[in-house]
Amino acid sequence: MTIYIAHKNQELHEHLEGVAELAKIHAGKIGIENYGELLGLLHDFGKYSSEFQKYISDAIKKGDPQFNPDEDEDFEDPAGKKGKIDHSTAGAQFLSCKNGMSNAHKILAQFLSLCLVSHHSGLINCLTTDNKGTWDSYSMRLSKDHELTHVQDCVRNIDKHVLERINTILADESFTKPFEEKCRNIVRTSPGKKPFSTVSQFQLGLLVRFLFSVLIDADRQDTADSEKPKTAKHRQQGNYRSWNEMIERLENKYKTFDTKNPVDEIRNEVSMHCLLAAQRPKGLFTLTVPTGGGKTLASLRFALGHAEKHLMDRIIYVIPFTSIIDQNAQVVREILEPKECPEDTGKIVLEHHSNIGADVQSWKEKLLTENWDAPIVLTTMVQFLEAVFGAGTRGARRMHQLANAVIIFDEIQTLPVKCVHLFNNAINFLVDHSESSVVLCTATQPLLGLVDERKGALKLSEKNELMPDVGKLFVDLKRVHVHDCRKSPGWTYPEIAALAVEQVAKSGSCLVVVNIKKTARIIFEEAEKEGLEVFHLSTGMCPAHRKKVLKMIRQKLDDYEPILCASTQLIEAGVDIDFRSVIRMLAGLDSIAQAAGRCNRHGGPEIGNVFIVNPADEKLDPLKDIAVGKEKANRVLDDYKSDESKFDNDIISPKMLKWYYQNYFYDRKDVMDYPVDANRNDTLLNMLSCNSLAVTDFRRTNGTMPVINLCQSFMTAAKLFKSIDAPTQSVIVRYGDEGRELVNQLCSAFEVDKQYHLIKKAQQYSVNLFPYEFEKLAEQYALHRVQEGTEIFYLDDRYYSEQFGISMEPVGKEEFINA
Repeated sequence: MTIYIAHKNQELHEHLEGVAELAKIHAGKIGIENYGELLGLLHDFGKYSSEFQKYISDAIKKGDPQFNPDEDEDFEDPAGKKGKIDHSTAGAQFLSCKNGMSNAHKILAQFLSLCLVSHHSGLINCLTTDNKGTWDSYSMRLSKDHELTHVQDCVRNIDKHVLERINTILADESFTKPFEEKCRNIVRTSPGKKPFSTVSQFQLGLLVRFLFSVLIDADRQDTADSEKPKTAKHRQQGNYRSWNEMIERLENKYKTFDTKNPVDEIRNEVSMHCLLAAQRPKGLFTLTVPTGGGKTLASLRFALGHAEKHLMDRIIYVIPFTSIIDQNAQVVREILEPKECPEDTGKIVLEHHSNIGADVQSWKEKLLTENWDAPIVLTTMVQFLEAVFGAGTRGARRMHQLANAVIIFDEIQTLPVKCVHLFNNAINFLVDHSESSVVLCTATQPLLGLVDERKGALKLSEKNELMPDVGKLFVDLKRVHVHDCRKSPGWTYPEIAALAVEQVAKSGSCLVVVNIKKTARIIFEEAEKEGLEVFHLSTGMCPAHRKKVLKMIRQKLDDYEPILCASTQLIEAGVDIDFRSVIRMLAGLDSIAQAAGRCNRHGGPEIGNVFIVNPADEKLDPLKDIAVGKEKANRVLDDYKSDESKFDNDIISPKMLKWYYQNYFYDRKDVMDYPVDANRNDTLLNMLSCNSLAVTDFRRTNGTMPVINLCQSFMTAAKLFKSIDAPTQSVIVRYGDEGRELVNQLCSAFEVDKQYHLIKKAQQYSVNLFPYEFEKLAEQYALHRVQEGTEIFYLDDRYYSEQFGISMEPVGKEEFINA
């Protein structure tokens, strides 16, 4: 009997059945297990072709050091054939060319075939547009010459028991029923309940991506485990420590907390409400708590209880900035992976972000990160959005792990405004159709439920909120008075610095939060003239540098020493620090509220003071979101002046923030669907839903409508998608003795790309540069590769200041870090 090979050391039927088993489990999370199994059995159907078997056989021979090609006259060098033999189309053709298919079967066939033909490339386009017009690229792929796809050859060769299982699944009278029910539910929960609406088509596209994720993860895992069977033993495969055991560890931690002041009492109340709310049915929730209200542990308390109540697979924390993911991960890890349980180290809490060298990991870390195989995952908004919308297969592989999960979004107000409708539709899909619960955490809840529902709005109401009385909570946690100090024509920087110095004299400490790095430096230099001890914080400083400065600041605050700090907005999200007064340069009201959270954070006896100032000379041209936020804050602050009682006599009250977001979102409504092509006026929302421009162009070019049911341009949209506006590149700085030693080790390391422990450490000594900054420093020969052939760079010491971090010009000797 002929043996057909999938990979070295793995027979083809073993691979198909292995992938089918895993994919069936993944798809079963949302009740479509048969489709997962079928995808697994068909994805490498094309490898049964004689041509592919010849290629794989020759490749295995060539890899054998004992093999002599001169002794085998049938041998053909496989070099140049890799990726050239189509083995992914045959399964789709087999599935789609069955006689007598019902309409539902034909539509389902397109969903499944898209996954099959895409499993090496990322989801392909249904319609493709270029400068020559628009064509039906999906149908072209499915109608590919059978001589090139070898489909008949594969049908003849396939292992009979595999073919029998495929045919059994397809012959089942209820085969299309789960699919039909999913589609009906998607349409039923969409605005207008129309199948060809933007929201319905977008969510049907997400169902395709979910199925694609199911297949990709199963295929990659089975392949990797066949190549390295010893490694496979380290996969957790959902065999995690029980939720009850984790709940017990968290509750034991709560028993150690002291209640020292009224703020601690309120934090305990917030946490208790979250504990009780964990018993609610699955759904979409908001957790609206003022800054300093203890959201991190309270939301974990909800998530653990909710996961245990509903037998959910995992908890995923989505955090906006890599600068605070370490901090949150450490807090959670210390509780859930205690030192007295060393067997749990690295098995409960998994960090996954995109810092320098984040893909360079130990094989154990990589094993778990590839598909988020851990009960608690802490990741970034960038990684979440890449999983749902990004190009290729790496991010998409993780999407199915978002099903039957508790997903907590920390500081949700930082969501990029251009992603609003994409995000809303994804969340509605996860909650309504993927058995997940989602919690949106912030002190400044954006109005994601009040945007255009025809494009995708969250289904939010008061019953979604975990806190029973948000208004009372804000009153009880009020620790500051916000002063509107705007004036015409605005404040000069020396005036702002003078106000800060005055506040230090009055209250003992002052934080000045600015919109751009250059301003932080100016305020620092102006205030330093007064003989005060002044500190500076910005993203131009590496994390190790910022942590050192923050530690010094906290110590001086604890010792009641007079101190002033000038910082960019990085200090506003998740940084636990407590100044007696804060000056915030005019920006969005959400930013002002977040800055206020760094003032009198722990509820001292005297109320803190926050001053809003409008700088006379501030250029925000490249920073559109900040500029619009500043403009809208100006407007609502004027409204507040005219009737303070209307907004509960508090500039940062929930009513005021709601009014601000209504103004801000109304102004930005045209960018919320992610515009991508100014010439065509196209958006990613359109390309991933009805794709109306491409459909119109197709009809104009071909004189008829496309015959396919899904018309999305999946691949084009994924390549255009970037979750953050500007790409950045990390460089390592030789900050302090550890930074210098780190660079020395990287420069001398053997196979530097495999030195994951060094690369991981380098995250603490790296700074992200915009392309123009990177180019300018490169032109000055200030950037050096750690080794030839790598893309890991370090910075010349002369371009890093002890006070301000990275500089575009050589710094003076007194600032030079090695001076």
